[in-house]
Amino acid sequence: MREYHVAVTGCDFEDGTKDHPFRTISKAALLAMPGDRVIVHEGEYREWVKPAQGGTSSVSRITYEAAEGERVVIKGSEQITCWEPVEGSVWKAVLPNSFFGTYNPYKEVLGGDWFIYPNDNSLHTGDVYLNGKSFYEAKSLEEVKNPFIRTEGVNPPWTRHPEPILHPEDTMYQWYAETDQETTVIYANFQGVNPNEELTEINVRKCCFYPEKTGLNYITVRGFEMAQAACPWTPPTADQPGLLGTNWSKGWIIENNKIHDAKCSGISIGKEASTGHNLCTRTHRKPGYQYQMEAVFRARQIGWSKETIGSHVIRNNEIYDCGQNGIVGHMGCVFSEIAHNHIYNIAVKHEYFGYEIGGIKLHAAIDVQIHHNNIHNCTLGTWLDWQAQ
Repeated sequence: MREYHVAVTGCDFEDGTKDHPFRTISKAALLAMPGDRVIVHEGEYREWVKPAQGGTSSVSRITYEAAEGERVVIKGSEQITCWEPVEGSVWKAVLPNSFFGTYNPYKEVLGGDWFIYPNDNSLHTGDVYLNGKSFYEAKSLEEVKNPFIRTEGVNPPWTRHPEPILHPEDTMYQWYAETDQETTVIYANFQGVNPNEELTEINVRKCCFYPEKTGLNYITVRGFEMAQAACPWTPPTADQPGLLGTNWSKGWIIENNKIHDAKCSGISIGKEASTGHNLCTRTHRKPGYQYQMEAVFRARQIGWSKETIGSHVIRNNEIYDCGQNGIVGHMGCVFSEIAHNHIYNIAVKHEYFGYEIGGIKLHAAIDVQIHHNNIHNCTLGTWLDWQAQ
């Protein structure tokens, strides 16, 4: 069993000891094996941690934890200080597309199965933050220049209310992006503030802590703050990545974390892509519920069972300011325990709507224990959908 240390003063060419720590959590995640601990020291880490291995049992797991008494923040965003004035309170940042790698949140359209509004591909997984406060995406540069021209509001479709509602005052903080083959230009209205003199951040990465491979079992994630990830819409008929998630694995423990400002989902214990990925939206051949049932059959064909998937523990986390849900899952959530979490301000920006939102939103909540959670100020609280038993 080894113990790896990570610090903002470290170097990835060191050996990862306490005296010679790594600089990135990702370096330790490449090396950690069953039984190992990764201890991260105080500071801000802007990276997507992708564990390369999982543990082998509940007593031989890989543990990632913040050093005791130290604040460790993992962000899916980057600070931007190259803003140029455009007009009035509007500034722009011009960035090469290479800045985003293979995933550009300002090109990635927000939508998919069960996504209802808006249906014009006008929203994206990107976002802009001023001193931690997220903005609203506008549909044009003209809207950014004059937020008061935006009178179209959004109501949840289940209210069946025909009249638009006015956005709250903070919707004056808006952004709009234009992209071509080489550059991405982000315009934002900072309402008289110089963004280069404040903490101004933009979404860059899809996730903060999420394995790219499925089947990485028995991982513990403890004591971190994670924020500002460009994660996509997560219906039960698609891949379900969250800001933090297990990606179709077994036996994770996610505890004592602070999770916030996920574009869509905070914590994901959901399904993966091979069992179906937005086929209703992409093909329009069948209704969504038919693809949902087929996803269940495919999951069983690839080995879904109590022995291989689920049995996670999610406890004592604070989850807030996420656009779609605090905790999401389909089939990957089975036999799990969700307890003593504080979940609030979920899907309350009303930028978009669909039928897959809630503080906790699960399909196939089979033998899932949900207890002693404080859930409030959410568009919907707990929604246990099909296959709940």
